[in-house]
Amino acid sequence: QVQLVESGGGLVQAGGSLRLSCAASGSIFSISFMGWYRQAPGKQRELVARIHSSGSTNYADSVKGRFTISRDNAKNTVYLQMNSLKHEDTAVYYCYADRGLPYYWGQGTQVTVSS
Repeated sequence: QVQLVESGGGLVQAGGSLRLSCAASGSIFSISFMGWYRQAPGKQRELVARIHSSGSTNYADSVKGRFTISRDNAKNTVYLQMNSLKHEDTAVYYCYADRGLPYYWGQGTQVTVSS
């Protein structure tokens, strides 16, 4: 089992920044990707960014150039730095870990961007 604990969500004005953190514990060996999905009201959950154990990253087109995902292997923690936030970034953000299907999920953290 893998446990994921998220922190860092909140309310911010458009153009502002937030940093999300996701700390992993438990059976974290063999995790390939970790990253973030988000789900806005009435919409499907979508991949925001992910980072492989090798360090390679992928981003949704909508956040490229604004969001940066990183990881601290010593702390088993993944970060999502979100800059130039837009109202449409408002969603619940879920951290996930890929050790094969099904994914492990965090509890979710709310990000609200006021316009």
